[in-house]
Amino acid sequence: MERKSGAKWRKAMIEILVTASIAVTVVCFALMLAGKPGMNIAFCFTLVLSSLVIVFSLIHMLRSKEKYTKIALILQRCFMACLAIGTAVFILLQGLILSAGRTEDADVDCLIILGAGLFGEIPSSTLASRLDSAIEYLNGRDDIPVIVSGGQGPGETITEAEAMSRYLKRKGVNENQIWKEGSSTSTLENLEFSTALMEDSGLDTKSLTIAIVTNEFHLYRAKHIAGKMGLSTVGVAAETPYLGLRVLYHIREAAAILNCFVFGSSK
Repeated sequence: MERKSGAKWRKAMIEILVTASIAVTVVCFALMLAGKPGMNIAFCFTLVLSSLVIVFSLIHMLRSKEKYTKIALILQRCFMACLAIGTAVFILLQGLILSAGRTEDADVDCLIILGAGLFGEIPSSTLASRLDSAIEYLNGRDDIPVIVSGGQGPGETITEAEAMSRYLKRKGVNENQIWKEGSSTSTLENLEFSTALMEDSGLDTKSLTIAIVTNEFHLYRAKHIAGKMGLSTVGVAAETPYLGLRVLYHIREAAAILNCFVFGSSK
């Protein structure tokens, strides 16, 4: 009797867990479609988590039926193997992210600040950290152009480039030093359109050393993309505010780097 009661309790708990994980994923997906900032990260995270919960519940269901025990055992072993491989790959990717997440002091010819989202026309905390790091890095480098790169996304009333330009000017950066690139929607476009802007201004991008300003979790991929474009770059790392946000960004960035390696996508 106790055994049956325990089995029913476990079944009920698994059903609640599956339902809750799917519900949270659907809510995150709806908020992402609505353009809420940061929901793309939350959706990716909850999607992976709910997938793991569903597979686990399927294995548990098959194990409870005697005729499916062998199938359940095979699935369990495959699940554990995939989980182990996924964990190892994730740790490797985090190692790459951490290895590049630092500021490099060098003689640079140009600064590119990558956009990171607005609340209306106000820079997000992530973007503000990039701008503050750029201002600090510019100390003693008042003669180099500063490219602010970022288009207008959902929920944004102006381009990220315009908001970044206003922020820098309020902090004392010379207006003539700021170049605006307000069309990009991805890291690849940030760098491609910024490069085109420099070339249109008469700069030889192949002979320049360019400082890329972004958050520490994003530097590895940004520099990897720049390297594929033939650019010589150094990184300027902005500290991501809030521990929880940093964890979510590190998870998403691992997926983005894997996508870049496997499918060649730099979006």
